Amino acid sequence: MLKPDTALPDQIEAVEQQPATSGAQTGHPTTDAPRAGAVSARDQRPSSKLERWFLNWFLTACGDPAIRVLLWDGATVTPARQPPVGDVVIREPATLWRLLLDSDAAFGDAFSDGTLEIRGVVVDVFAEIWRAIRNAPVGGLLGKVLSAIRRRRSHSITSSRRTIHQHYDIGNEFYRLWLDDRMQYTCAYYGQPGMTLEQAQLAKLDHVCRKLQLQPGQTVLEAGCGWGGLALHMADRYGVSVRAFNLSHEQIEFARQNAAARGLSRQIEFVEDDYRNASGKYDAFVSIGMLEHVGLENFTELGRVIDRALTPAGRGLIHSIGRNAPQPLDPWTEKRIFPGAYPPSLKQMMDIFEPFRFSVLDVENLRLHYARTLEQWLERFEGSSSKVREMFDERFVRMWRMYLAGSVATFRIGGLQLFQVLFTRGSNNDIPWTREHLYPVPR
Repeated sequence: MLKPDTALPDQIEAVEQQPATSGAQTGHPTTDAPRAGAVSARDQRPSSKLERWFLNWFLTACGDPAIRVLLWDGATVTPARQPPVGDVVIREPATLWRLLLDSDAAFGDAFSDGTLEIRGVVVDVFAEIWRAIRNAPVGGLLGKVLSAIRRRRSHSITSSRRTIHQHYDIGNEFYRLWLDDRMQYTCAYYGQPGMTLEQAQLAKLDHVCRKLQLQPGQTVLEAGCGWGGLALHMADRYGVSVRAFNLSHEQIEFARQNAAARGLSRQIEFVEDDYRNASGKYDAFVSIGMLEHVGLENFTELGRVIDRALTPAGRGLIHSIGRNAPQPLDPWTEKRIFPGAYPPSLKQMMDIFEPFRFSVLDVENLRLHYARTLEQWLERFEGSSSKVREMFDERFVRMWRMYLAGSVATFRIGGLQLFQVLFTRGSNNDIPWTREHLYPVPR
């Protein structure tokens, strides 16, 4: 691969021409691209020396990932490290220039539109690219500038309702195709080898309930209840009463119907409202997968809500995607999938606890559990892709493939974490001395 300081654009020799291999492996989602020249006539012009020079410069700045890049005219740029993990096929000049100018957003859009294709195991190719970028000593300056000037989304009650609707109200039938039977859309817990998705999601629910040490007759406030799986489990298996808040109309209706069908409507109140409007006193507070949508500016307000809700001996648990160090969500996912989302670092999460003198009792990182959860979601999504295509369109299928496969890759390489933080009031001495209650001996 040419280095950006070794040649001027007019000195670049012809790039190697060679066919690409598919790299497909059984059992993993792959994308086999059409031949690189299979584009419209207006885009079949030869790639220029300038374009190839900038592509080499761009790949070097991205840390020289072990991928091969094929341009629309069949020109191929091979990686410095061999063999390549897979191929990236850029099918038109406009896509190349968008990648050069704003790769963070353009890569996902080009993959969704089909103007960028992956040959090989999609997750492995994504992981190689993300890993190289993370380890690159320089590069990404333009992307950082663009990220800095992008408008930060508001997290008011009105805007939160709108952004939650964009992601969660796209249809229960869509999510039913690839989630487990309890419709858990958060990290599962693989306590034993070989667990199915259903078994691991049930294990996650019990893991959370054991951490909170729920007892019959207690009351629980849940912020962001999804389709109600945890609330139903807490009421049914642990005998507690739950008040659960959610802004998604479709999820709330689904949860209410399930509660009625299981005879739990008296124990559970599903509230279609913002968590900031919660009132009353509770023995426990729990939030699974909502903190990412709260917004950093509202962390202290969330702590205030918890402070006024918990009894003196109350416990709380927050389960959230996070980072090892502060960094925004990538612009494409924030724009196309999770508007306004932000995965906080543990230091940033302390803004919830410190102002109200909460004591953190336990922190567990389930990063690899989430990678496995996403792998199983992706397998099921691919198995239902024809139905998803009928419900939406091809672009939607490719967009969600990008999101799920990219998420698997990001958790695998450590770009994202999954934190479970257990806490209580600083003056509460009714706390366990060991963690034995978290891991009961299997029968």
